[in-house]
This record gives sequence, C-alpha cells and structure tokens, in this order.
Amino acid sequence: MKKIPKFKNEDEEREFWATHDTTDYFDWSTAIRVKFPPKIATRAISVRLSEWMIEDLKKLAGSMDVGYQSLMKIYLAERIREEQAKAASKKSKRKRK
Repeated sequence: MKKIPKFKNEDEEREFWATHDTTDYFDWSTAIRVKFPPKIATRAISVRLSEWMIEDLKKLAGSMDVGYQSLMKIYLAERIREEQAKAASKKSKRKRK
C-alpha cells in the first residue's frame, strides 16, 4: 500500500483523491461497514432576537467552540426536555390524588 501524503488543506486533498485510486492506498477487503442513523428532518424558521441576545449567544458559542445557531438548538432542546419532564411529573401527581 502507498502512503497517503499530508495535505495543506481540504482543496489539496480533494484534488488528490479526484486524481488517485483509493485501492492503491487502502485495503478495502478489511474495511468495516458502518451504518449511520437516519437523518432527522429539519425545517428553517425565522425568529427575531434582540441584538444583545445574538451577541451574547455568539460569545457563549465561541467559548464553547460551536456555532451560535447550534447553541440555540441545544438550549431549546434542553428546555423542551425540562418542560416535558415537569408536565409529566404534574400529570403523575394528579393521577395519584
């Protein structure tokens, strides 16, 4: 097997693989097949936020090394789970009475 060169960037790597055969670099007979989970459908929405909120989100996201929109999705998902847990707890308490 040939040794894979070090690439300076993705463009260089992309150009390399576009002009070289992977069978010279990988033994595909020993490859392990992986199965990825199905992609969750998403839909774009529009939300108006104040400037300070966007700036604060960007700062927080930067300190966590994630995009601010990804951080918003994380926060929303966490809060949804919390509210669902509270609602389930209240429902459970009402059934006991």
